[in-house]
Amino acid sequence: MSLKNKLKNNVLTIGSWITIAHPSVVEIMATAGFEWLVVDMEHTSIDLYQAQILISAIQAKNLKALVRVAKNEEVIIKKVLDIGADGIIVPMIKTKDEAKKAVEHAKYPPFGSRGVGLFRAQSYGIGFGEYQNFIKNDLVIIAQIEHIEAVKNIYEIVDVDGIDGIIIGPYDLSASMGMPGEYEKKEVKQAIQKVIDVCREKKFPSGFHVIETDPFFIKEKIALGCTFLAYSLDFFFLGDSARMGMKKIKKDEK
Repeated sequence: MSLKNKLKNNVLTIGSWITIAHPSVVEIMATAGFEWLVVDMEHTSIDLYQAQILISAIQAKNLKALVRVAKNEEVIIKKVLDIGADGIIVPMIKTKDEAKKAVEHAKYPPFGSRGVGLFRAQSYGIGFGEYQNFIKNDLVIIAQIEHIEAVKNIYEIVDVDGIDGIIIGPYDLSASMGMPGEYEKKEVKQAIQKVIDVCREKKFPSGFHVIETDPFFIKEKIALGCTFLAYSLDFFFLGDSARMGMKKIKKDEK
């Protein structure tokens, strides 16, 4: 089943996040059994050239390559899709109109306003027909819910045609409520729960970026009904493993 169909049918799918611009990181992460990896172009130094290399490496491992774009902007979305991304995660979607713009930037007329060009996604000019079918049947567009205004507008956002799912960003959501990083606070947890509840009511796929590497937190979100889950990210997997190992070594030496 394709990722788009899994989202449509609320089937659990788990991926992770790439912030380090080297294909070896992708190849290592691919051994874990993820179904997709997200190249983060919003909060990292990854540029378009590096993103294309990472997308190629992800797809070579038969995973879906998603890109979190820097913002909801026509040119960056067009370029990311033209270099071959299987889908996009669009940050800071706060309203129905912003969600509609994300879809318009990603799709060709008459369903959107994306300019037509020929590059990697279109097989360098010989696969435009096939790519149009891909846009129709497989392109994934995820709205990132990470502002309290988005929580207030969540009913309208999930009703936008062309949005395949949402993913909650806990850090920015807590920041928008005046408590950055404190996503375990009661008020933030209530806001998160409201989004999940609305998605469940609408039978719409809800997602969450679980920062912690402890699998407990992923299982917690599965129990809440989230089906599109990003499990931690590359540097936390690397760092947590190294820190835990050294902590144990130092403890055993005492």
